[in-house]
Amino acid sequence: MAGKMAVYPGSFDPVTYGHMDILRRASLLFDRVLAAVSDNPQKNHTFPLPARIEMLEESLRELRLPKNKIRVESFSGLLVDYLKEKKTPILLRGLRVFSDFEYEFQMALMNRHLDPQVETVFLMPDASHIHLSSTLVKEIVSLGGEVRDLVPRCVLRHLKSAPAPNIP
Repeated sequence: MAGKMAVYPGSFDPVTYGHMDILRRASLLFDRVLAAVSDNPQKNHTFPLPARIEMLEESLRELRLPKNKIRVESFSGLLVDYLKEKKTPILLRGLRVFSDFEYEFQMALMNRHLDPQVETVFLMPDASHIHLSSTLVKEIVSLGGEVRDLVPRCVLRHLKSAPAPNIP
């Protein structure tokens, strides 16, 4: 896939080792990966956009990938419009369990409906991350549980200093 850039969108609220695993795998397949942090005012995020971007950037440094392999940006609005702006039709999504597939399949078809050029590439994380989600991390933290093996160190610092997480 020489010369190809892919976009991996998400809220990253907060970033987990599952996200990091998908980004690492994507970096092996594509020349450049854009981790696109969504700025969706309809969602009730635990962390504001600047904090989510900061956590993702700091977490990526732990991967020690070649410089400029993965870049972090934010976006708002339709994802297909963002892909056009970035001049790439390649959208990355992670799949953990079958229920993810049903939702992501529907989204992939809708994105293709909105822009027939969009191709969605699904990546599966390592089996050790299949159960992991940002929502579960926030729930565990809200109940006083330990998440140090689920999130990068910088995320752990943010979680410990944040007010009680918003659990959907």
